[in-house]
Amino acid sequence: MPPVVIEVGRRESGQTVAAILKTRLGLSWSQAKRLVERHHVRYAGQVIGDPAHRVKPGKRISVAAGAVEQKREEEPGKSEGGGKKAEGGRRKAEGDAKPERTGGKSPGKTAKRGDEDTRTAAPPSAVPLPPSVEILYADDAVVAVDKPAGLTTMRHAGEAAEFGARGRRFLPRTLADLLPGHLGEPGRPVIAVHRIDRDTSGVVVFARTPVAAKSLTGQFRRHTADRRYLALVRGTPSAGRIESVFVPDRGDGRRGSTTDPAAAGKRAVTHVRVLEQFPGFALVECRLETGRTHQVRIHLGEAGTPLCGERVYDRPVNGRPLPDGSGAARPMLHAARLGVDHPATGDLLTWEVPPPADFAGLLERLRKGEPPA
Repeated sequence: MPPVVIEVGRRESGQTVAAILKTRLGLSWSQAKRLVERHHVRYAGQVIGDPAHRVKPGKRISVAAGAVEQKREEEPGKSEGGGKKAEGGRRKAEGDAKPERTGGKSPGKTAKRGDEDTRTAAPPSAVPLPPSVEILYADDAVVAVDKPAGLTTMRHAGEAAEFGARGRRFLPRTLADLLPGHLGEPGRPVIAVHRIDRDTSGVVVFARTPVAAKSLTGQFRRHTADRRYLALVRGTPSAGRIESVFVPDRGDGRRGSTTDPAAAGKRAVTHVRVLEQFPGFALVECRLETGRTHQVRIHLGEAGTPLCGERVYDRPVNGRPLPDGSGAARPMLHAARLGVDHPATGDLLTWEVPPPADFAGLLERLRKGEPPA
């Protein structure tokens, strides 16, 4: 499939890139945003990662070859018969294309776009964990894992429902998909009780029984789990407690804090401790009192010290991105410590893992005073 190229029309001026992709390609909001966030989209010739980027008329948006499937070519907003809006089915975004290979050759066959449903993805038991995944602890109730950056923790229920039963079989495998086979019980799924971002590394715990899931979920909801992150940030951060109310759209299409006292949102609290300060950068520890989506990234970004490698929460509302000379290819965030009470015994279980090579390498260069990029 060649790249998809869209020329922004006069009436589309000021809309977001995600909105254009949704309308022009018939995608859902999550599919359109995911295309941009995974850097499959160029605007005016430049790769962008911000779904809320505003467009100008006459500029071109291009989607990488194979990242999205169009069922037919047609003029925007018109059907082949002329005049009426097309009601063609939803196009399939990048996740529909093929199963992700996660180490070694898969015994199963990969289904291609357009094929009849005669070939299937490899069963979970046949797909090994990537070598960068380490099992930290496992018993009949819980399993704790050191997740590498780049691997999704679990499939969100809403996202899974979007693709349907057939489409889900060819989505990239998540950590939750891969664990049962590795644990020797492919027919016994693990139960996700929390998650960390795809591009965040570190400790994740899963339940293996409904009873364990209820106990662990309760600990996360009551904020009694000990969750600590390490982050490399730009600028000079301040130690202390950050509290705000999160809303889905802070005013520019991004999640973030609201200043509207009447707005309905979710309370978010992060405790920040500065561990090391370098010229223009710092290493901080963030202890989560609550566990909201993108909480650390949002709070540090809104404080004016966004993560190295951050491309979404790195600017004020409707402002320009803050400079990033770190050269980081992803947000430098690592879930370094997790402590929970065992669902069956009540014993405290605590896991600590060091940051991965890319994080550790950047930190070492900062300590030596070498150019980070």
